[in-house]
Amino acid sequence: MSLRPFLAALLCFSLAACAPPRSSRITIGAKNFTEQVVLGELLAQEIESLTRQPVERRFYLAGSYLCQQALASGRIDAYVEYSGTALTAILKQPLPPIGHRDPATVLNTIRPLYRRKYAVEVGPPLGFEDTFAMVIRGDDARRLNLHTLDDAVSQAPNWRLGVGYEFEQRPDGLPGLESTYKLKFNGDPRVMDLGLLYRALSAHQVDIIAGNSTDGPIRALGLTILADDRHYFPPYQAVPLVREDSLRRHPEIQQALNRLANQVTADEVQSMNDAVDAQHRDVADVVRDFRRHKGL
Repeated sequence: MSLRPFLAALLCFSLAACAPPRSSRITIGAKNFTEQVVLGELLAQEIESLTRQPVERRFYLAGSYLCQQALASGRIDAYVEYSGTALTAILKQPLPPIGHRDPATVLNTIRPLYRRKYAVEVGPPLGFEDTFAMVIRGDDARRLNLHTLDDAVSQAPNWRLGVGYEFEQRPDGLPGLESTYKLKFNGDPRVMDLGLLYRALSAHQVDIIAGNSTDGPIRALGLTILADDRHYFPPYQAVPLVREDSLRRHPEIQQALNRLANQVTADEVQSMNDAVDAQHRDVADVVRDFRRHKGL
C-alpha cells in the first residue's frame, strides 16, 4: 500500500491544526492608517453597544490585500473598504469610462461580485468618500496660482513625487493618472508608508504627494488638494464589508451597519483623523465622543 495518500492526509491535518482558530467573538479589521483604525473602532463600538459583548479588534493590517485575505479566510468578520478600491484593487474590474464613474454604478458592480466570489455583503455607505488626492504645500499653490491637476501639468517636471506602495501600481493609481493628465514628474516617485508622506512634503523632500482627501494633516498643515478636474479617480465611498456567515451568526452586525449608514461626513472623519494624528488623542475616546454627538 502506498504511503502517499496517508502522508497527504497527515499534511492536511497538520496544516489545519496550525491555522489560527477563528475567534468566537466578532472580529473587526482595519488597514494600517489612522482613518481605517477610526472606522474600525467606530464599527466595533457600535456592535458592542448592541451586543453588550466585547468585539475583538485586528487593526493595522498592512493594506487592502491583507484585509481582503483576512476577510475571505474568516480571520475577521468585517472591515471598512472604499468602493473604488474594492472595484479595482480587490475585484480587478476595469475602471468605467470617464463620465460614468458615479457612486451608484460602482456599488451596483461590486455588490454581486462580492456575494458570488467571496460570500461577502457590501453594507450601506457610511456617508462620505475618501478619494485619492494629489496634495501640494499651500504656499506653493498660492504662489503659483494652482487649483487643479491641469493647472499643475507645467510645474510637474520640476516636482518630486511621493506615493504610497499601493498607489504606484494600482490600476486606478499613478500610471493612469499620468496618462490622463500627461503628467511628467522629476525622476521616479519616492515610495513610502502613507504616514511618512506628509512629513516628506512638509520637509521639502518631495513637492507633491498622493494622499487621501480626508487625511487630517491636510487641514492641520494648511496643504492644498489639486482638484481632479478630468474626473480620473472613481468614487471611493466608505462601505463596510461583512461575511455573510457572520451576519447569520450575529444579526446585530446588520443592525450596527444600519445605524451607521450615512452618519459620517467627510469633514467629520477628517476631524477625527486630525484629533488622533495632530492632537494625539486616543482613538477609542475620539470615536466615543463622535458617537455621543451623533446620539448613537
